[in-house]
Amino acid sequence: MYIPRRYEEKDLEKIHAFISENSFAILISVLEGVPVGTHIPLLQEKDDQGRDILIGHISRGNDQRHSLVDGAKVLAIFPGPHAYISPRWYTQMNVPTWNYIAVHVYGTIKIIEGEALRAALSRLVHNYEQHLPRPVDIEEITEKRVTAEMRGIVGFEILIEDIQAAYKLSQNRDEQSFHQVVGQLEQGDEAARGVAREMEQRGERLFSSKETPEK
Repeated sequence: MYIPRRYEEKDLEKIHAFISENSFAILISVLEGVPVGTHIPLLQEKDDQGRDILIGHISRGNDQRHSLVDGAKVLAIFPGPHAYISPRWYTQMNVPTWNYIAVHVYGTIKIIEGEALRAALSRLVHNYEQHLPRPVDIEEITEKRVTAEMRGIVGFEILIEDIQAAYKLSQNRDEQSFHQVVGQLEQGDEAARGVAREMEQRGERLFSSKETPEK
């Protein structure tokens, strides 16, 4: 994706944490020359060679499954918090814009089946259940039910080959405008407050550097 240099995040530890925290992704592939997408959770892991991968599955009733074959190239989009930015929040009137965080992951598909798929489903369930008051383990679901559900899905790994991360957080504004934007976003909805939190985390580092933001 297009990312101006000032908005590009290169800290892989931070990016991986973002993917884990925002794991409900949009999986994009190409079917008969047409881009197709599905909204699904993707679990970030490492394979037996220590390489970064994503684990997921889609319904066999989803036509996108025909594009998900061994060796197919895909794009997984992980959207984060985003918010509209009014020009009245700056020290000088400018044009409106949008602050946001988004990560694009490019990789290659490998289909998984049988015990490998069942184990992946178990880890996926554990990932989302572990913080609940009464977490469910896949072993509590009858084998008959699990087997039946597995017949209705296509499981896969995505070998991660490239990651692009955009953190557009008013890095091009003067310090006063930056903090005024934060203050306004803190009064907004949860997504806006999420953007404000991210801005606060990098504000001190941004303005203690020798770089002068563009107006």
